[in-house]
Amino acid sequence: MDQAKRAAFVERVVAAGRAVGIIVTPHAMAETTATAAQAAAALNVQVGQIVKSLVFTVEGADGVRGVLALVSGADRVDLNALGTALNLETGEHVRRATADEARAFTGFVIGGIPPLGHDPLPGAAPLTLLADRGLAAWGELWAACGTHLDVFPISYSDLLRAAGAREVAISESRRESTR
Repeated sequence: MDQAKRAAFVERVVAAGRAVGIIVTPHAMAETTATAAQAAAALNVQVGQIVKSLVFTVEGADGVRGVLALVSGADRVDLNALGTALNLETGEHVRRATADEARAFTGFVIGGIPPLGHDPLPGAAPLTLLADRGLAAWGELWAACGTHLDVFPISYSDLLRAAGAREVAISESRRESTR
């Protein structure tokens, strides 16, 4: 990714934070932070402190819509719990989004999807944002800042506010005390 494009993605996240009264302080990393384990290692923090931004697709008779689930890096999403939280209609089902769908719904590439600042591609359905309660167990959280090389610290309460996410219980906890 060229530097101008990288800077534009980071600035979009910073501006989105500013718009809701949250200061986003980006940290440029020398190593990739595309996975929770990579981010935790680069930051020297617990995997659970990393906010995973996971994109899902809900398909049904009315079409397709996107869901962004914010989950601790130490947890996995329980698809049944996610379906319940989304109040799926008869005939609707939820699945992990493809890389192209994730980009269409958020305007970012997998590995760098932030919890805020989304710019869906034209024609993409509105994105539903959910935050798993498991994130509340961690003090300082770290989230992607628009690229796989940029992250920022945020508290759980600020994360909820910045993302405009609804708090839900959708994780299969697999907490580990090590990185």
